[in-house]
Amino acid sequence: MNSYRQKLNLLGLEIPSILLPEKADVQKWAVIACDQFTQDRDYWEKVKSIVSGSPSTLNLVFPEVFLADKDAQERIKNIHSSMKSYLNEGVFKNPLEGFIYIERDTPYNKKRRGLIAAIDLEQYDWKPGSCPLIRCTEGTVAERLPARMDIRRGAPLELPHVLLLIDDDKDSLLPAVGELAKKEASLYSAPLMMDSGFISGWFLDPQSNSSAYELITEKLDELFRRSAARYEGGKPFLFAAGDGNHSLAAAKGIWEEWKAANRGKELSHPCRYALVEIENIYDPAVQFEPIHRLVFGAGFDETIGFLSQLKDFSYRRTGSFEELSALCKKSCGASDSGVKNCFGVISQDSYALIETSEEGIATAYLQPLLDMYAKDNPQLIDYIHDEDELFRLAASAAAFVDRRTGILLPPVQKSGLFETVGRLGPLPRKSFSMGYSCEKRFYLESRSLFL
Repeated sequence: MNSYRQKLNLLGLEIPSILLPEKADVQKWAVIACDQFTQDRDYWEKVKSIVSGSPSTLNLVFPEVFLADKDAQERIKNIHSSMKSYLNEGVFKNPLEGFIYIERDTPYNKKRRGLIAAIDLEQYDWKPGSCPLIRCTEGTVAERLPARMDIRRGAPLELPHVLLLIDDDKDSLLPAVGELAKKEASLYSAPLMMDSGFISGWFLDPQSNSSAYELITEKLDELFRRSAARYEGGKPFLFAAGDGNHSLAAAKGIWEEWKAANRGKELSHPCRYALVEIENIYDPAVQFEPIHRLVFGAGFDETIGFLSQLKDFSYRRTGSFEELSALCKKSCGASDSGVKNCFGVISQDSYALIETSEEGIATAYLQPLLDMYAKDNPQLIDYIHDEDELFRLAASAAAFVDRRTGILLPPVQKSGLFETVGRLGPLPRKSFSMGYSCEKRFYLESRSLFL
């Protein structure tokens, strides 16, 4: 296995020791990524009811909907305590040293393929201007990292919701890995809670399935070499963080803390690595969705007012949310033919289609205006997955009370993402989502952060 490990290490990967629950009900054990349903406490209360009395990753993560609550530090202590209890009370099986191949069905897409592996944080950096092997796709907000670092700091376990993308336009890696993996029985195969689909996983034993590791190493090396030839200066760009940018940045921060406190020691501590799921951007089941904006403290007219700073700004009212959504979906970006970028504004029963000749992805010109509006109060802007959820939050009677307005963004194209990020750097923060909320990664596997 050492020969594979050395080759994979050069490609930014580490073969992890993965922990899975011994006898837990997977449907109660696995819960959705913590950065979902950030305005829907009811969702998380339903999850709490479902898992009541059973071992669950709900007890091991901090849903972001609760981050601003006064009991945040107490909640973190309870998370760490639950992790220690699960480790001490035999909740987990013996660790499996190797990768796991997974397939996920969602209500919208079937057979999304992934590979659970560990990445080397020495080969990742989120800071602007850096060109590491593993890069973020969206801007990272430094102010959002301390809370996430508090959760990871001192935690005996990590649970991954980071999705890393590879630029495999022939889709030659993961389907082939799946064929090799499924020669053995699955590790788990179960439905996911809250109508979120179905998941199956197969262990890739480095000893008995060496052909899978040969394939993974060969294909990733091909992508590495192609990337080195593509970008100026020969700086390869092999992996892109599609989801979980801030969680990965927090893991990097904790690793830098460890290095600073342990100068001269062997740099092979578990904190050097982060468990992730690797997916191919060209997998037909990997779909990109916009992340919409919810503005607090500004009604419909005020929001239209500060958006009017956009180049060649114009707007027209629509009669319904359905009409507005359909018009936004026709937006295909500014071009020489005169097609304008479009997005929508929603507040209670008012709907408007905004048009502008600003170029590029919508977040590139919208986010600076929103940041200017929020100033030192970032809580005035929230980021909402799924247009139905945005409609619920922006068109309800409560929207009038706290002057709440939704900004409906147009579809996001996934083709060209690697080239854009490789040449120009990360997109604005929260530019896209890999699928709808219910399609997000569920916490299932974990890894020890202790020696």
